[in-house]
Amino acid sequence: MNRSLIILVGALALGTAIFVGAFCAAHRTSLMCCEQPSDDLNWLRTEFHLSEVEMARIRTLHEGYLPQCAEMCAKIAAKKHELETVLGNGTNLTAEAQAKLNEVAALRAQCQAQMLQYFITVSQTMPPAQGQRYLVEMQRLTLGAHEQTEQSMSGDTGHEHHH
Repeated sequence: MNRSLIILVGALALGTAIFVGAFCAAHRTSLMCCEQPSDDLNWLRTEFHLSEVEMARIRTLHEGYLPQCAEMCAKIAAKKHELETVLGNGTNLTAEAQAKLNEVAALRAQCQAQMLQYFITVSQTMPPAQGQRYLVEMQRLTLGAHEQTEQSMSGDTGHEHHH
């Protein structure tokens, strides 16, 4: 009986310690979030160790780019809606549907070009090494969206030789 009581008291103590630790961690995280309001560019400052002056230039570029981005997203969404309407419940790919697919693809290509130009401009406001690293990552994210699917469907593993 004595052993059972020790195990019970130990389990309660351990549970209490876990609860208090979790509560303190949540409280600390909550305070940090309140002290540092949401900043969608904060990751950039942290990742690339940017100064306030560099961040101010990037914020200006970012704020100038956001309306262009929103406009392009709206155009793509509208064109996709047109495509979905043309496709309807049909079982064949009509010439009109193919034309809408081409229009969506053209808008996406235009969007990628605008994004890449924005990323190039941002990279040029950063110290050269950081700017290059940023640009490589943004190009990978922008151009690599379909890369995994394309590689898996083509059998291309990205290696120079196949066995």
